[in-house]
Formats: sequence, structure tokens, C-alpha cells
Amino acid sequence: MRIMRMLVLFDLPTGNKTERRSYAQFRKFLVEDGYHMEQFSVYSRITLSRESIETHLVRLRAHLPPAGAVTVITLTEKQYESRRVLIDTRPIGGPSDPGAQMTLVI
Repeated sequence: MRIMRMLVLFDLPTGNKTERRSYAQFRKFLVEDGYHMEQFSVYSRITLSRESIETHLVRLRAHLPPAGAVTVITLTEKQYESRRVLIDTRPIGGPSDPGAQMTLVI
């Protein structure tokens, strides 16, 4: 068993009520399907194998909004843990919990 991580990055239109509803439904799907918000429009999920990634890709495709861009990146857990997160100390209203990753304050 090899623990993997899926990153889902998306840029969805929100110019009208229908687009905002699609955005909200997609985000709600991600949260209910076990994804964790890393940043606005960047979510991650742990999977237990490469095979389970395929299962989750099928689920993602079934919930894609009609417009916009959704990108999926798969990483081993070791690759994910080696990332660097740079956080600006000025209050800008971003996510407040960077999690257990390495944090560099500038």
C-alpha cells in the first residue's frame, strides 16, 4: 500500500447566479468527499493507492461544473510532505490553519 495525495486546483467562473451555484456545488462535493482546503480553490485528499486515485478521478469527473478549469495533481505522501508553505504575516483573510506542514514566516 502506498499512500498518495491528490491535489485539486480549480478556477471556476462566478459571474452569474448559475455559475456561483455550480461553484458552490463543486466545492461542497469536495468537502463531503473528504478533501481538505489547502488554499482557496486548492483542495487535497489522501488516497491509499494509485488505484484509488482512479476511483476518485471518476467521482471528480461526475461532479465537474460545466465551465472553468479543474486540474488534478497526484503526489506521493513523501513528495507532499516536502512542500514549503510561505505565509505572509499581514492579515489578508486567507485560510487560518496551515496544518502540520512546515511553515516559513516572512
